Amino acid sequence: MSQQDVTKNAYWQANLRLIKISLVIWALVSFGFGIVLRPLLSGIRVGGTDLGFWFAQQGSIIVFLALIFFYAWRMNKLDREHGVDEE
Repeated sequence: MSQQDVTKNAYWQANLRLIKISLVIWALVSFGFGIVLRPLLSGIRVGGTDLGFWFAQQGSIIVFLALIFFYAWRMNKLDREHGVDEE
């Protein structure tokens, strides 16, 4: 296997790892906190409502948007590290 193949594989593995971590965080926040753990979070108040409801209505959207920006930032950094950036 050539050095270029090793670099491509390392880049792809780092990309997949980042995607998996992002999906786990997204699933935990949207499904876990908003649905499964909602009864446990009902005693915590945020903005006039309980935390479980907040995650189901607002929090999962905010976390999803934060994940998009984090993914874009991290992929740009990863692109530069592996020499495949656009600039």
